[in-house]
Amino acid sequence: MKSILKIASFILALTLSSSLFAQEKSKRDLDNYRQPDKRGVNVFESPKDTATTFKDINVRIGGAFALQYQALENENSGIVPIGEVGSNFNLATANLDLDVALFDGVNMHLRTYLSSRHHHEPYVKGGYFQVDKLEFISEGFLEDLMQHVTIKIGHMENNYGDAHFRRSDNAQALYNPFVGNLIMDSFTTEVGAELYYNTNNGFFGMLGFTNGKLNQSTSKSNGTTGGAAFLAKLGYDKQITDDFRFRLTGSLYNTGYAQNVYLYTADRAGSRYYNIMQDAAATSDNFRSGRFDPGFSNKITAIMVNPFVKYGGLEFFGTVELTSGRALSETDRRNAEQYAGEVIYRFGKSENLFVGGRYNTVSAELASGDDVTVNRFQLGAGWFLTKNVLMKVEYVDQQYKDYPVGSLLDEGKFNGLMAEAVISF
Repeated sequence: MKSILKIASFILALTLSSSLFAQEKSKRDLDNYRQPDKRGVNVFESPKDTATTFKDINVRIGGAFALQYQALENENSGIVPIGEVGSNFNLATANLDLDVALFDGVNMHLRTYLSSRHHHEPYVKGGYFQVDKLEFISEGFLEDLMQHVTIKIGHMENNYGDAHFRRSDNAQALYNPFVGNLIMDSFTTEVGAELYYNTNNGFFGMLGFTNGKLNQSTSKSNGTTGGAAFLAKLGYDKQITDDFRFRLTGSLYNTGYAQNVYLYTADRAGSRYYNIMQDAAATSDNFRSGRFDPGFSNKITAIMVNPFVKYGGLEFFGTVELTSGRALSETDRRNAEQYAGEVIYRFGKSENLFVGGRYNTVSAELASGDDVTVNRFQLGAGWFLTKNVLMKVEYVDQQYKDYPVGSLLDEGKFNGLMAEAVISF
């Protein structure tokens, strides 16, 4: 019954969206909004524009669909038997998006995962209320200030770093030039608010607070319902010439006491690399397979620096991430470091073709005291058949270093090919 409802919901979304495509373009393009199609590639925070097209409440129904063919192999030292994997299609994933222009300068976003690796039934990822004008208070209220300010409030994807703008979010995989996300995938959805200030010369900043919870609850632990998380971002983003764009940002995510922080385990949609590096005796799927979790659930301090350079069709995006924290059961903090660099070359009509490579490495101290390293190399290519349809392929090779003898990941590695088809509208 759940499967029938899920399929019916997605068909209804496709039907409604098809009818909306037939309307005027302005009916689909909201103000201060990142487009879910090819126009949203290399867009980070929602664009800030004082122009308005608002006439009346406007509901934009959109969504995404993604399907992969996986041909991977995995192995380890053999002391712990590892589960075998073969070649076949993965579960198709689907998103449903509702974006609503509620008033001049006031938008709402809501994303529902209709199908994901971890949850086959629909569930809400999160949503937010975005304010770019205060016209609902009175006409022209703080108009000069609001030309530079954006306010976001909700149970939402929090803006830590720039890597989350290029990652696959369940079925919304169109912004990602590769199939997999980073090894240490920093992504979380928490209740909070973010305040943005944009200058006219490329500099911008953000301050935010959340309640530090992925799973919301009013139950107490150690006499409290939880702690809080502080977020900050400072950056520069400028189209210096017609061919040259430069962006550099630094971000901070910091918590004191929290019942359980999920910065590196909050993606409930799951990893793109299905069933790899799993114990042959396992009775359930590790939906985060192929990723690394440092095991920090309390008192986390994470810093991410992201340079982005685009010259013509050639672009570079980098990630430097330094983080420390501990589990609730630990007394001492541990460290983890992540570095990633990707080079993409886009070419063809309106840059509808691309090729690229990414190298990603993580070094961390485990709770056991062992210092381990995980290295990944990805080589990919893609073709935008239309602005809404993307086909991409990837070769991936990942290796686990210095894991304890006799552990599942001792001398572990996986490699092979992935192909993915993405529709986003």
